Amino acid sequence: MSLKKMPKDLNSFHTVIIIMWQVVKFVDRKEELAFLAKAFDSNRAEFIILYGRRRIGKTELIKEAIKNRKAIYFFAEEAIKEENLVNFRKAVADSTGHKYVEKSDMNWDELFEIIQKEDKLIVIFDEFPNLISDDRTLLSKFQKIWDASLKNSSIKLIFCGSSISMMENYLLDHESPLYGRRTGQILLRPLKAVNILEFMGMTAETAVKIYGMTDGIPEYIKEACYRLKNGEKFHELFQQNKPAFTEAEILIKNELREPSRYFMILKAIAFGNTKFGEIVDFTGFSAPTISKYLSNLANIHIIKESYPIFEDREHRRNRRYELSDNYFNFYFRFIYPNKSEIISTGTISVFDTEYNRYLGKIFEKVSKEIIIDKKLINLTKIGRWWHKGREIDLIAINNDTKNILFVECKWKNLTKKQAENILRELKEKSSHVDWNIGNRKELFGIAAKKIEGKEELKRKGYIAFDLDDF
Repeated sequence: MSLKKMPKDLNSFHTVIIIMWQVVKFVDRKEELAFLAKAFDSNRAEFIILYGRRRIGKTELIKEAIKNRKAIYFFAEEAIKEENLVNFRKAVADSTGHKYVEKSDMNWDELFEIIQKEDKLIVIFDEFPNLISDDRTLLSKFQKIWDASLKNSSIKLIFCGSSISMMENYLLDHESPLYGRRTGQILLRPLKAVNILEFMGMTAETAVKIYGMTDGIPEYIKEACYRLKNGEKFHELFQQNKPAFTEAEILIKNELREPSRYFMILKAIAFGNTKFGEIVDFTGFSAPTISKYLSNLANIHIIKESYPIFEDREHRRNRRYELSDNYFNFYFRFIYPNKSEIISTGTISVFDTEYNRYLGKIFEKVSKEIIIDKKLINLTKIGRWWHKGREIDLIAINNDTKNILFVECKWKNLTKKQAENILRELKEKSSHVDWNIGNRKELFGIAAKKIEGKEELKRKGYIAFDLDDF
């Protein structure tokens, strides 16, 4: 649904926001919804672990998935174990109709004795880490309950959480009492950049700018769209009184100890120090300390190792580190090092210039999405390439057909001559790419904000796309 197709009587901006959010929020969650629906319809017991960072839409996904189904939804508070047990009794009483349960002193085993008799009842523990933070023995308790009662029922049990470290360490790790019991798991990923276009029907350029700040985190996108549509400027989105000003630090403090050291490492990477030695030099920390901290950040999916497209972890000399999430990248590039200026003036003096430069790398990610989604080449792999001072933004290959596509991405408006020069340089760099030389079909492409003479380039056999194609 686009704004143009909406009834004319929808004059309330707030109403439009709600309607657009309802349309968009599951636009890229079809696979997850289908997976959950299949599990819910099965005749066996299901134990599903659903996790992902805060604000990514886990609870909304669950609520959508259980519509018109019998379910117990229980949000675990940061409370003592007795209080959560009391609250769970009430949830069981309300959902099963056994009202006496609420006033009883039933324990977990007894409650699940009642639950397991229900046909295909869905039981959700949202923010499960809160439930076990006060009592780790509950993990063994749930193991016993699953083995003794639930696994032979048709109950659908879902443990959901935002603490990635706790969900992976206490539920997915081989040392967990519940290891081997799950029948499925979902690590909920951010939305794609192209999905942002569907929030309030904005321009592609604005969508890329929002993506550079928010990544594909639905709550962040919704907040940014609402404020921009209400007349705020981009620099106002991260002022002191806005969620973006503190969210990254809160997320890290919830996952890791000694956050200040992690902040320094993330700042180093956000400023382009992506090699191990560069991070050591920037932070002043010892190599063993950096190695340990990078490993911890990778474990909770805040950073990732990156290699040239034809290399892997065996080629550690060429390894680089990058932030997995545009929001963290933006935060440690712009907010964290400029807090004093933001607090005192409400903005960053160099924001417009620096942010436009920063968007160059973001545009590479967007272009990668477009190449995959629009199937510009039938690819088996896509990634960046670098070797001895030469770099190519994107290379897509097909190992079967030996097709290879080289692409340069430019976050700028290009004249026809500029585009031709970039393609000429790209061809020269491609000759240094050691992959099926003499036995490959080469394609060359360019992506930009705007490309003059784009159609003529296409007629010459080049792949060319700009924001008008998004």
